[in-house]
Amino acid sequence: MNDLTEFMLCGNLSVSNNGHLNFAGQDTAALASEYGTPLYLMDEERIRERCRTYTSAVRTAFSDKGRVLYASKAASFKRIYEIMREEGMGIDVVSCGEIRTAEKANFPLSNAYFHSNNKTDADIEYAIERGIGYFVVDNEEELFAIDRIAKE
Repeated sequence: MNDLTEFMLCGNLSVSNNGHLNFAGQDTAALASEYGTPLYLMDEERIRERCRTYTSAVRTAFSDKGRVLYASKAASFKRIYEIMREEGMGIDVVSCGEIRTAEKANFPLSNAYFHSNNKTDADIEYAIERGIGYFVVDNEEELFAIDRIAKE
């Protein structure tokens, strides 16, 4: 690798001269040694950059008529919901567990879309009680269930 101190694979992933994989400027071997494995790493700066890129593109294309949603099933934990809140993103949740985790992160559930093709009456009730903003309805029976439960 000549005189390069690192060989860059992509924007936040590189291999240093000592052969260690670096992620977001961090030596992954050192992190694994400190925290153990498996170790899940996320680049918050890159996540925020992507949020801003998508939000800007949607705003440009659709003005205030579009909203970018983070798909919670990709990774559902408090910090990601905090980042989504701070970046003004909406979220797409598919379970009561995801709703609860977002709630614990103080994510405004009025900006959450409950999208699941197997919502039970208990799931619907839980979401309504917590102030879910939107239901993505998959069929007529689900629509009737939401209406009935909301009226109760």
